Amino acid sequence: MNQNYYISPISMDALSSLCNELDKNNSIDPKNYEKYHVKRGLRNSDGTGVMAGLTRVCSVEGYYILDGERIPKAGKLSYRGYDINDIVDGVIKDDRFGFEEVVWLLLFGDLPTESQLLGLREVLAECRELPDAFIEDMIMKHASKDIMNKMARSVMCLYSFDENPDDISIPNVLRQSLQLIAQMPTIMNSAYQVKRRNYYNKTMFLHPIKKEHSTAECILYQLRNDKKYSHDEARLLDICLMLHADHGGGNNSTFATRVLTSSGTDSYSAITAGLGSLKGPRHGGANLRVAAQMREIMEKVADPTDKEQVKDYLVKIMKGEAGDGSGLVYGMGHAVYTISDPRAVILKNSARKLAYEKGYEKEFKTLENIELLTPEVFAEVKGVEKTMCANVDLYSGLVYKVLGIPEDLYTPLFAVARVAGWCAHRLEELTSNGKIMRPAYKSVSRNKQFMDISVRE
Repeated sequence: MNQNYYISPISMDALSSLCNELDKNNSIDPKNYEKYHVKRGLRNSDGTGVMAGLTRVCSVEGYYILDGERIPKAGKLSYRGYDINDIVDGVIKDDRFGFEEVVWLLLFGDLPTESQLLGLREVLAECRELPDAFIEDMIMKHASKDIMNKMARSVMCLYSFDENPDDISIPNVLRQSLQLIAQMPTIMNSAYQVKRRNYYNKTMFLHPIKKEHSTAECILYQLRNDKKYSHDEARLLDICLMLHADHGGGNNSTFATRVLTSSGTDSYSAITAGLGSLKGPRHGGANLRVAAQMREIMEKVADPTDKEQVKDYLVKIMKGEAGDGSGLVYGMGHAVYTISDPRAVILKNSARKLAYEKGYEKEFKTLENIELLTPEVFAEVKGVEKTMCANVDLYSGLVYKVLGIPEDLYTPLFAVARVAGWCAHRLEELTSNGKIMRPAYKSVSRNKQFMDISVRE
């Protein structure tokens, strides 16, 4: 691999010394958060999110409050008031691709007519191409080992190719939004192909874009060396894109996008903030931790389809004796959903047939065991009964594996879908809010007397 890294002139000894200085004055006593009634992570004491805004884009429901008590209920995800189950069922019934329909719904607020949907598909098809020499100059030079990082840099670079990048009028931001939604799959695939060449010493394939493709078809066509895919594969990926397109205004990446939008900044900066947030292992990057955990269970458990064997290993994971030592079973539990995550339910049901056909029956049954047994193990190990469901990350990794999608693209694919939601929330923020987000932070520093440098210790 020919990759030149910048070597920092800061020695490890110097850095260690600087870190010691930093540690002296940056820790905050956890008791102070209670003392000043600070809601850490913008969470209430019962785990619910602090109400920070209003939205008509998306609704996420997993419980209701009765007499001040949080009562679990079956999860419900709605885009603009339409239940995600009905949206997915509708496109499956007609045997068509639905992501573009979801894009219209999120941006404009209602389901499109046939002519509106056709027009949107034509617009997206025309916008998939990147500017001349963009791939060569921006993506191929200085390859990144992280696709999300390269996608963020590429989005920021698109600012330089926009004749009117700072205009935040609704028509201009809508134009930018449609272009970004269309271009994200192209950026993702190009970044991955460059990584293949630079880091894996494999051949790079950059196939021409076919305008008749849906977003799901476009991704599979560009990703595969032979450009071949089945209709069932494309439809399963399309369902993934629909499910990941939005998840309310309070998730970290969408909130980050709205925070930057409230400052009046440009679209490229706001969407880059969403990408930076989604990259984090506590957010979009969680699917990679599920994949790593799944590999470990498949390797260490003699028969992962056997419930008792899986249960024994989950006990070890939860006690920190296996896994990454965190005690967490990745893919289980959610901040809002309690009894069920509708995205996980849809993915599980949609993937079963193709997973079995492609020889992943054992992996599928293992995930079912993890989903079934984790609440029971949690109660035994922690001594606390907790309503807990599988979240979308538990099954998304297997879906991507079934589709032959490399782990490098698990989180980037999430971003390709979620940019539609980010843009919808950005437009809503510009249209409805009008105030810069500016929460308060309580200072807990003590007053100090300034000292001349000659007497400082």
